[in-house]
Amino acid sequence: MNLLKCLNKVERVSHSTCFSRFDVKLFISTNMAKPSVYVTREIGPEATTLLKNFCDVTIWAQSEPVSRADLLSNVQGKDALFCLLTEKIDKEVLNKAGPQLKVIATMSVGFDHLDLNEIKRRKIKVGYTPDVLTSATAELTVALLLATSRRILEANEEARNGGWKAWSPFWLCGPSLNGATVGIVGFGRIGQEVASRLKPFGIKKLIYTSQTLKKNELDAQHVSLDELLSTSDFVIATCALTPETKEMFNDDTFKKMKSSAVFINTSRGGVVNQDALIRALKNKTIWAAGLDVTTPEPLPLDSDLFKLKNCVILPHIGSASIETRNEMAVLAARNIISALKGENMPSELLT
Repeated sequence: MNLLKCLNKVERVSHSTCFSRFDVKLFISTNMAKPSVYVTREIGPEATTLLKNFCDVTIWAQSEPVSRADLLSNVQGKDALFCLLTEKIDKEVLNKAGPQLKVIATMSVGFDHLDLNEIKRRKIKVGYTPDVLTSATAELTVALLLATSRRILEANEEARNGGWKAWSPFWLCGPSLNGATVGIVGFGRIGQEVASRLKPFGIKKLIYTSQTLKKNELDAQHVSLDELLSTSDFVIATCALTPETKEMFNDDTFKKMKSSAVFINTSRGGVVNQDALIRALKNKTIWAAGLDVTTPEPLPLDSDLFKLKNCVILPHIGSASIETRNEMAVLAARNIISALKGENMPSELLT
C-alpha cells in the first residue's frame, strides 16, 4: 500500500475513531509495503540483516553467479538491485526491472559491468565500494608479486611431487625486489597503497604513470608509459578498465619491457591482450607474469596460461579478506538504504 492510499484510509477511519499521532504513524508503518531489493548472491548476515530491516529482500542463494534468465526474472518490479561484478547490468536488465528501480549498488570498486550511460539516462542512483578494499587488494598484489618472482607456487609443487632432491645454488631462483625499479600503471588509491607496501623491500626506484600527477610521500616519479615499460624490473597494473586502457598491454607493450621483467595485474583482465601475453611468456619476451584477473573469468582450464610455469594465476581474490568482503557488503547495503530513503549515499558513483 503506498503512502497516499494509506493516508486516505487513515482519514476515513479517523471520522469515527480517535487516533493519536503515534497511532497514525504506527498504522502507516504497518500498512505500507516495504521497498523491494534483489540481491544477486549471498552477502553475509550483517549486510542481509541491514537490508531486511528496511526492505523486502530476495536473494539468489547459490554459490555460483545468478543465470541471466534468473536475473531477468527476479529483478522485475524491484526498487533496488544489489549486484556483483559477475552481473552485466545493461538495457535489457533495466527494462525488465521497470521504471520504479531507484538504485543499483555494486559490491565492487570496478563498474565496467554497469551500463552507466543507460543508468544515468533513467536517473537511477549507483553506489559502489571503493576505499574499503584498497588495503586488501594492495596486500594481495604484493603477495602475488612475491609468489611470481620468487616462484613460490612452482617451488611448492616441486616439494610435493619429488622434484626436491637436494639444495642447489641456482634452482628456482628469481629476481629480487631489493635494488629494483618498480613501475605502477595507475596510481590511484590501490596503486599508492601497493607502493607504500613495497618501499620496505628496499626497492631502488619507484615510478608511475597516470592520467594526472599524484601528490605522494613515496618519492614516486611520474614518467611516460614508454619510460616506465623500458626501465622497470616489475610492472604492476592497478588501473581502471576504460576505453583508453582496454588491452593497453599488448604485443608492442610487452616488447618495450625488459626481458627480465615481471608483469603483475590486479586491475581488470581487459587491460591485457591475453594472446599477446601468452606469446610474450612463451617467447621469453618478459620473464614472468602474475595475474589475479583474466578474460574471461573463470579462465578455461585449457587456456595456454595454465600451461606456462612462468605464469601465476589466481581466481580474482584481490579483496578476499573476511573483514574486507564484509565491509563491502555492508557498504553496498547502506548505499541502497540511503538511496531508498532519499538520503545521500555513503559511497555514490557519480554517473
